[in-house]
Amino acid sequence: MNDKDYSKKAQELFRQGYNCAQSVFCAFAEDLGMDFESALKLSSSFGGGMGRLREVCGAVSSMFMIAGIKYGYTSPNNDEIKAEHYTRIQYLANLFEQKHKSIICRELLGLDHKKDSPIPEKRTAQYYKSRPCEEFVKDAAEIISNYISQSKCS
Repeated sequence: MNDKDYSKKAQELFRQGYNCAQSVFCAFAEDLGMDFESALKLSSSFGGGMGRLREVCGAVSSMFMIAGIKYGYTSPNNDEIKAEHYTRIQYLANLFEQKHKSIICRELLGLDHKKDSPIPEKRTAQYYKSRPCEEFVKDAAEIISNYISQSKCS
């Protein structure tokens, strides 16, 4: 798949009712060697800025999970490799932040409170019209896809 296919797939998943994190992560599931259901379960807790706590955007969290599966470290004692990975994560966060001014869900949505009701909002035409989340999903999928594509070239 190319960059646009991942972002389109992520948007389609979001439109089907999956949360922001699931939509991005599951667009990459097959390429990550993960079955769709396991990918859904793994990413399910990160929607709404982690369980609607409105912290780090779920789409951004999924970029980080994808980067972890692709490039993450396994040695607890190699500080150089850890720093390299954390640099990667900060770079991805910065790309998203440059476009949207934040990676924090409540700031992206213009909310003045942290924790939100655990009950998700109904996905209606008005919901999709008023929420920028589909754009965040598209952009996060595009950012991590571009990163992966560029990493393959280097």
